[in-house]
Amino acid sequence: MICIGLAGWGDHDGLYEKGAVKPEDKLKVYSRHFSVVEVDSSFYAVLQEKTFSRWVNETAQDFSFIVKAYQGMTGHLRGKNPFTDDDSMYKAFCESIRPVKESGKLKAVLFQYPPWFDCSRSNVDILRGVRERMKNYPVALEFRNQSWFTEETREKTLAFMHREQWVHSICDEPQAGIGSVPAVLVPTSPRQTIVRMHGRNASGWNQNGNPNWRATRYLYRYNEQELTEWRDNLLRLSEQTEELYVIFNNNSGGDAAENAKELMKLLGMNPEGLAPRQLELFE
Repeated sequence: MICIGLAGWGDHDGLYEKGAVKPEDKLKVYSRHFSVVEVDSSFYAVLQEKTFSRWVNETAQDFSFIVKAYQGMTGHLRGKNPFTDDDSMYKAFCESIRPVKESGKLKAVLFQYPPWFDCSRSNVDILRGVRERMKNYPVALEFRNQSWFTEETREKTLAFMHREQWVHSICDEPQAGIGSVPAVLVPTSPRQTIVRMHGRNASGWNQNGNPNWRATRYLYRYNEQELTEWRDNLLRLSEQTEELYVIFNNNSGGDAAENAKELMKLLGMNPEGLAPRQLELFE
């Protein structure tokens, strides 16, 4: 089974008639187009349990969520941690996502680690500790440091993920130095695999002092040839894992929804049409 969705649902203008959909209704509209979504707001703050309850109730029973782990749990947090210790942080996060888990709609909690999280014994121990804390949850793992997938470490990394029951979050992203990883097309769980499509904007991938870096990092539109190659990759992967979730995250220019629909068509799916694109001034 292959399911395709997007990272978040609020910023994909192509899904909504301009001015016709209230922000609080966007998830309902989104779920008419896609059967899975990545919740990225959970990375920036531990959300209230009632927020997840509302999202669960707004979506059909066969709808799925991939919830991004809070930034304090992956080493991204800068500044004061609002939690007194790791125990209280993990407890609050797990309580917040309880409605998703209990509804059966939680496919994975996604732990995306930062570029400075390299392949070292201390970081392997961190991953073991996280897996123990999250032993009652499906968890997915995504690296942003090439050291995990060098010629010497690749097979060891994959074997570790399989042994510790981490779902592999496979990335399509630009090869732009140590802070990016290749697309390693190997599932580590027979049950499920995640593929995240970040685009291939090599010049914008690293910050390099650019104050608008986050706004341009995912500025990329996949062409038909690239999507066709991924269709073939996905079909091969689907023979090795029961459930395959593809998340388009290339939305700096608003391309994620259209690329997702294009890939769905290449896979023989019948996606619902997008709202008419609004012409910008001088376009």
